[in-house]
Amino acid sequence: MAVRELLLLGNPQLYEVSTPWEKSELECINTVIQDLHDTLMDFRKKHGVGRAIAAPQIGIMKRLIYMYIERPVVFINPVLKTKGDETFEVWDDCMCFPNLLVKVKRYKNSSIRYKDNDWNESTMMLEGSLSELLQHEYDHLDGIIATLRAVDKFSFALKTQVKYL
Repeated sequence: MAVRELLLLGNPQLYEVSTPWEKSELECINTVIQDLHDTLMDFRKKHGVGRAIAAPQIGIMKRLIYMYIERPVVFINPVLKTKGDETFEVWDDCMCFPNLLVKVKRYKNSSIRYKDNDWNESTMMLEGSLSELLQHEYDHLDGIIATLRAVDKFSFALKTQVKYL
């Protein structure tokens, strides 16, 4: 259990597709969950932001998302489905490029089916910023980072320039 080093923009591992977990790996999964928690909390302490993290962001190429908003939620082998065609644009940030914002288009509503850390099947309906957050993290599992989803060539800004956006 430790704070892990985040892979940063340009690292080729960020573009790899993650593989599913097997139930027999549950003990290993719990160690990774703790590392994701520790890494997310450390990032929050340093940067004042951070709601979720995907295993590939710390170099573990497995399908796992850890979210901590009001309480921790673990998504093992998640399957994300978008609902409807209503989208919105948002300035997205990422722990893998902490000083950069990227304007992306995300679906307003989605659902996610996953195993929890006891290997029970669960489903969650998502909307608005929570839907956007899980779409962002889910992309990491498929080797897609926000820079690849930029709305256009003008959709990049440094966080220090947010007052101009």
